[in-house]
Amino acid sequence: MSKHFDVIVVGGGPAGYVAAIRAAQLGQSTAVVDNFVYKDGEPSLGGTCLNVGCIPSKALLDSSEQYHKVTNTLSAHGIKASGVELDVKAMIQRKDRVVKDLTGGIAQLFKANNITWVQGHGKLLENKQVQVTRHKGEQETYQAENVILAPGSRPIDIDAAPLDGKRIVNSDGALEFDEVPKRLGIIGAGVIGLEMGSVWSRLGSKVTLLEAQDQFLPPVDQRVAKAAQAEFKKQGLDIRFGARVTSAKTAKNVTVHYEDKKGKQSIQVDKLVVCVGRRPNTGDLFSEDANLLLDERGFINVDDHCQTNLPGVYAIGDVVRGPMLAHKGSEEGAMVAEMIAGQPGHVNYETIPWVIYTHPEIAWVGRTEEALKAAGVPFRSGTFNFGATGRARAMEDLAGMVKVIAHAETDRILGVHIVGPQASELIAEAVVAMEFHASSEDLARTIHAHPTLSEAVHEAALSVSRRAIHKAN
Repeated sequence: MSKHFDVIVVGGGPAGYVAAIRAAQLGQSTAVVDNFVYKDGEPSLGGTCLNVGCIPSKALLDSSEQYHKVTNTLSAHGIKASGVELDVKAMIQRKDRVVKDLTGGIAQLFKANNITWVQGHGKLLENKQVQVTRHKGEQETYQAENVILAPGSRPIDIDAAPLDGKRIVNSDGALEFDEVPKRLGIIGAGVIGLEMGSVWSRLGSKVTLLEAQDQFLPPVDQRVAKAAQAEFKKQGLDIRFGARVTSAKTAKNVTVHYEDKKGKQSIQVDKLVVCVGRRPNTGDLFSEDANLLLDERGFINVDDHCQTNLPGVYAIGDVVRGPMLAHKGSEEGAMVAEMIAGQPGHVNYETIPWVIYTHPEIAWVGRTEEALKAAGVPFRSGTFNFGATGRARAMEDLAGMVKVIAHAETDRILGVHIVGPQASELIAEAVVAMEFHASSEDLARTIHAHPTLSEAVHEAALSVSRRAIHKAN
């Protein structure tokens, strides 16, 4: 095996593997150093996202939604089901098959693009060298013309609730329950907490989320957030705000102590999931003599094109500024690979979509009304409820709304916020519109098929200028 490459990527997640494939497409000899090992003991590409994050959680979300439909909502369609049984182990096995199919697909893409997969822990040394520690402990050093650091992130642990891998787990562990806990506690009501809570609530668990902040989903436009919160309350998710967990003790169950405005409180649950955020995997990523610069939060310092303070060394994905989103890291990976090959590269951080895969889904792009008010930017907004669309009515999926925000003077779209069915798919239209600097008038004059959920986007755009057809403006 050659030990000299044009590009060495440290990390095989969505940021790293996309960077590697794009570099190989552009004629660069490329290697990826990755140390992820799946629960079956086999090395696995795809990082957190494909192995224990985005993909397995969406697989379980879909499975749990199918079960919930059969047991709760299909009767409205005239479909009656009896004798329905839940097989959690089969559900987990299906999730594992989905993961294996996709991670195996990346390995095939590496072969097709002649990318060398080096299995082990990669560590940046001085002069663009990468030391690899194999899983059995042996070490070897590789030389690169360019190094791309993409080691991803990991869940944040808290001292108040130390993990035991059985009753107290992080988001990884919440993907592996072999039975539905009667009572499930979740610390954190952010994206991961809400998604994990949705999975097990649909399957019959009584879910309590303890959120330290007083506000629900602060990054989300608050009109959309309040609409989502109301739906989650109807579903039985018990979200408690201003709840700071002070300790968690295990016996036959878990007793969680917390403090809120009313004073000291406690709940008892069968399982506790810690979902309080993620931190960059920068520990043991580089040697001291490499002189790589980090910021005060442990993220790698980079410029607008992901160049670190070291010439020829780049960092992308969860270890640099910006949202910890797989698609953001992938775009950074493609950008850096193109720049290394002498091509222009760019990522528009203003048009990165966000999605929370609950039901209803929450998706947004651009700025919120609250952020625009704080910045003193003049704007107009329009909204439209899914319940007023023929398609949502036919689907019996009426909850939610679309909100379009445009500049009051130029009419340029500044943000689009959605809570409702298939919001994760609908938001792409808004991203494309904003990439082309569209106005709300442009979106309003774009013909949308009928009947579709996307008509809600169309009507919300019309509503910006108070001319929506199917609502009283």
